[in-house]
Amino acid sequence: MKKGLIIGIIAAVVIVGAWAASAYNSMVDVQEKATTELANVQSAYQRRADLIPNLVETVKGYAKHEQETLENVINARSKATQVTLDAETLTPEKLKEFQQAQGELGSALGKLIAIQENYPDLKANENFKELQVQLEGTENRINEARNKFNTAVQNYNLVIRSFPKNILAGLFNFDKMAKFEADAAAQKAPEVKF
Repeated sequence: MKKGLIIGIIAAVVIVGAWAASAYNSMVDVQEKATTELANVQSAYQRRADLIPNLVETVKGYAKHEQETLENVINARSKATQVTLDAETLTPEKLKEFQQAQGELGSALGKLIAIQENYPDLKANENFKELQVQLEGTENRINEARNKFNTAVQNYNLVIRSFPKNILAGLFNFDKMAKFEADAAAQKAPEVKF
């Protein structure tokens, strides 16, 4: 009887240990997927930041009278590249600060693109058109990357908050991650006047 009890206890310990190892590994997996998607978001924003100097230089030659708009783009780009995200220190506040800086840059770029509607010379410039297409593609990539990040974070948060993995998540400090949210200003349609 004692031998059977010992074998049962050992079997239970092995089963619980195997489950704990599997659960831990699955939490690491979903966490890594989420942090990879965060890196992809940052890469998309970096692509936009790299395109902007080229866009600004091209437009400068054709829109000297819109110097203030161009300076706003340059300043917004500078501010946006100074705010960085790190998976280790990702807090809702840090994410909001990042989103705000990127939102200001997006707003400045929107005004810059509106210039081309006012000035036919810009419309005819192939470099401006190509950079505008690239910028639009980049904005789409950013949106797609943010959506993928939010999906990865949702999966991660579901795993670490579901019973019984939530017990292990608490033991091993797997904390809930924040998602990108829409900028409050995005709720209001932009007003374009010519």
